[in-house]
Parts: sequence; structure tokens; C-alpha cells
Amino acid sequence: MNSDVSLKWMNEAFNYAEDALKEGEVPVGCVLVYKNKEKLSNGRNKVNETKNATRHAELVAIDNAIKMVTSDSWSQSLPNDWKFTDVFEHCVMYVTVEPCIMCCGAMRAMKIPLVVFGCNNERFGGCGSVLSLHSNQELNSSLGPVISTYGGQQTVRAIKLLKDFYKQDNPNTEASVD
Repeated sequence: MNSDVSLKWMNEAFNYAEDALKEGEVPVGCVLVYKNKEKLSNGRNKVNETKNATRHAELVAIDNAIKMVTSDSWSQSLPNDWKFTDVFEHCVMYVTVEPCIMCCGAMRAMKIPLVVFGCNNERFGGCGSVLSLHSNQELNSSLGPVISTYGGQQTVRAIKLLKDFYKQDNPNTEASVD
């Protein structure tokens, strides 16, 4: 893996994580890169904004990528028998925090072969911290091929963003007093 290329895309993912933090979201950002050359899509957490627990950065990026690859500009340049997952098989996902179990399952379903991430996700990590969903070969028939991972990229930076988020008040939670 080219470390200069990896650093470029990780820095961009961190930009989206910082945007998420400014919007009161858990600061996770990601970039989905096609053939390690071209940004296909990006995402940042939008859980609080949408009140939808599935709007993690990775799923937002996957949804944005599907819109892109099914658009006329992309699909015209591909063979007639292509499936949109064919594009994902040539992508790398760069994300600031280890993908959770849900996101890891989605990445396998989309056949994304490699994820590069910042810090571990000790509560919900699907790439080894809690479950090794990324590499469980028994799930190949139901989820898709295993995912290679490359973690620990700018861990201190990722953890700092998370700490900054958890220090602030979350306006989307209400304390109930009986």
C-alpha cells in the first residue's frame, strides 16, 4: 500500500469527521476510493441529524456511491452486463474509526475488498475489536468475501476527535426526571 496515497485519503476522511463533529455528530468520516485513484464517494455520520441509527459514515458513503455508479455518466462507460457491486470490488474504504459490525457487514455485501481505518472501535468494532466479521470465512456465502484491513492509521487523531465529541453536551438526548 502506498503510504502517500493512504495518507491523502485518510486526511480527507478526517476532514469529513471534523465536519461531523461541527454538526454534533459522532466524528467519523470516510472516503470510498475507486482503484486507489479516484474518489467515488464520501460520508460522515448523520445519525443525530436524521434520527436514523443506520446513517453511519460508511453507509452514507456506500449509498452515495450507488447513486454515482448508477447514474448515466458512470453506467454508460461500463459493459452492459455489469452490476454496481463490480465497481465496489475495485474500491478501498478509508474511515477514521474501525467500522462497526453493521457497517462491516454492509461492506462485505458490497464486496469492498479493503478498509483502512484509524482507531479501533472497542465497543462495536467489526474488524477485530469486538467481532472479526471482516475475516469470518464461514459467512462468505451469506455476506460476501472477506475484507482485508489496515488499521491504526492516525489513531491519536481519531481518538482526539472522539474525546472532543464525548466532552460536549449532546442536544439529541434528554434527561428524564420522574
